[in-house]
Amino acid sequence: MIGGLFIYNHKGEVLISRVYRDDIGRNAVDAFRVNVIHARQQVRSPVTNIARTSFFHVTKQNVNAAMVFEFLYKMCDVMAAYFGKISEENIKNNFVLIYELLDGESWTLAIHRTLRLVQLKTFITQQGIKGQTKEEQSQITSQVTGQIGWRREGIKYRRNELFLDVLESVNLLMSPQGQVLSAHVSGRVVMKSYLSGMPECKFGMNDKIVIDKQGKGGASDEAGKSSSGKQSIAIDDCTFHQCVRLSKFDSERSISFIPPDGEYELMRYRTTKDIILPFRVIPLVREVGRTKLEVKVVIKSNFKPSLLAQKIEVRIPTPLNTSGVQVICMKGKAKYKASENAIVWKIKRMAGMKESQISAEIELLPTNDKKKWARPPISMNFEVPFAPSGLKVRYLKVFESKLNYSDHDVIKWVRYIGRSGIYETRC
Repeated sequence: MIGGLFIYNHKGEVLISRVYRDDIGRNAVDAFRVNVIHARQQVRSPVTNIARTSFFHVTKQNVNAAMVFEFLYKMCDVMAAYFGKISEENIKNNFVLIYELLDGESWTLAIHRTLRLVQLKTFITQQGIKGQTKEEQSQITSQVTGQIGWRREGIKYRRNELFLDVLESVNLLMSPQGQVLSAHVSGRVVMKSYLSGMPECKFGMNDKIVIDKQGKGGASDEAGKSSSGKQSIAIDDCTFHQCVRLSKFDSERSISFIPPDGEYELMRYRTTKDIILPFRVIPLVREVGRTKLEVKVVIKSNFKPSLLAQKIEVRIPTPLNTSGVQVICMKGKAKYKASENAIVWKIKRMAGMKESQISAEIELLPTNDKKKWARPPISMNFEVPFAPSGLKVRYLKVFESKLNYSDHDVIKWVRYIGRSGIYETRC
């Protein structure tokens, strides 16, 4: 029996979620993302067992694999028949239709081949929405109205300000010996524009392709500095707000745009190379007989001493038969939470290039279960004031010729925030 159906995009974000049984939780979604999508180089089989769970890329428990894949192929055929190419945009545009298909009895009949697609369309008559590219949408709006669809005319501010936030989520799975099993950063560039008129903005970052291109041509950095000494990053993939001129980005690798008014997401990106891991977790677990465990965990900060990490939380799992825990920590506060089967260690702030440790003695109740404790990974949450991908804003320029103000008349703010995603170390 299929327990749940999940549709992911290539970044591991869940687009569609339908749970058919109550024993499927959010942890299944995260486990699949970390162990299969983000570690695709290591996963060779489409059927993977993770923590006693069998994933046919969407399912739980051992079922007939051929039936599962027949279901998936049939599902793809039906969706393609309704709204064409299966893409992230088309799935987002057809949420209601997809859920109607998944929940209907006629869908079940179609999957079992007792109902043809033509007959299915007589029961579910809603038409699919075939998506257009952002550039196509912009061109249509411009052709029909002669204006820009995301910004109105006549905007005026007493002070012209521009706020740019680089928000990143760093994900890690590390072995007990300190080997990185998988790591990636998902990032967003969020802007708040309070600019008068119809300004032209240009944004640059230390993208490796841009740096290499300028280096070969002998061009200087647009900020007035040489780019040869700057660290560059390799971006695996990125998507932009519709205001960005994609043709210029493809040809010149420059991000130029007329910004929407207020807050908006300028771009999303993903990196997997040369990631700065803000923290290293070093675990040591020793079994003392069958009724006692000794645990020692050291955390080391791996960033500049002048920077401060905040909201640090380390979760150390404990066995189900734990009867008592004694904890000693050098910094912060630690507490054993029986309801969560974990020791939760919290530190308000920690500077770079520092380390701290926690020690615990765990008393265990006798049990007849001969299976060894599975030792779930130690997880960590934190917030740091830099981008773990290494992304840097090289320049941010604004020009408005009609109202006669330039880049020097705009107050600009740039902020970097790095947060933990799924940040785990096996013990």
